[in-house]
Amino acid sequence: MGRIIKLLLLLAMLGFVGLAGYAYFGLPDPEPREISVPVTLDAN
Repeated sequence: MGRIIKLLLLLAMLGFVGLAGYAYFGLPDPEPREISVPVTLDAN
């Protein structure tokens, strides 16, 4: 019974470390780029 609890704790710790690593290193921000769209304003 003690081995199962130790295994579950180890898996939980590995999952937490993996999640933290993915949050820190995964999904980098895209490169910013300029986007220009012409707009027609009707002042009347």
